[in-house]
Amino acid sequence: MYNNLRSGDNWFGIAVIPGKSLLVFCSLSYTMTYGTKDGGAFSIRNPVLLIACVILTNLAGVAGSFFTDTGTGGSWYADELIKPWFVPPDEVFPIAWTTIFILMGIALYLVLGEGTGRTDVQIAVFLFFCQLGLNILWSYLFFTLKSPLFGFIEIIILWIFILAVTVSFYRINKRAGYLFLPYLAWVSFATVLTGTIYLLN
Repeated sequence: MYNNLRSGDNWFGIAVIPGKSLLVFCSLSYTMTYGTKDGGAFSIRNPVLLIACVILTNLAGVAGSFFTDTGTGGSWYADELIKPWFVPPDEVFPIAWTTIFILMGIALYLVLGEGTGRTDVQIAVFLFFCQLGLNILWSYLFFTLKSPLFGFIEIIILWIFILAVTVSFYRINKRAGYLFLPYLAWVSFATVLTGTIYLLN
């Protein structure tokens, strides 16, 4: 795990290694702005919190990667499962998930910035951590238990929680809701993929 923060500059970097092969670098500006409800803009006022949120979500990706084995050479996923024609190349998954986890962390930061004393923020954050736990659980059910059925059932539940978080975040901070849309779209595709794998096997 590598992170670099320079208080005198307008950037920071985060590098995480989920599993053994992925190196991610995220560069964000301190002066990055988001529109407010009245149409104005504000600068990122708590970069440490932003970094913490992004690291937190990426750590969930790292945790899930411990249960994930898609490599060749005896891999259950690569060598034994019958997969549909539309399954993406293995290289696509770490890129997609890392991007999603970064966007997820930024969305969490935006919602927390609206005030943790608000009841709607507390509920939204609770739902956020529920879906984060379900995200990790899916890797365990599908890869470790080698169960496309359990994976399919669980990913439907995960999708429902992601939708709930997306709606909750949107009501609190529209940009936070928008940042969750790629995640919702990707898991929608993953749900179809998991269900098809179950049917084929």
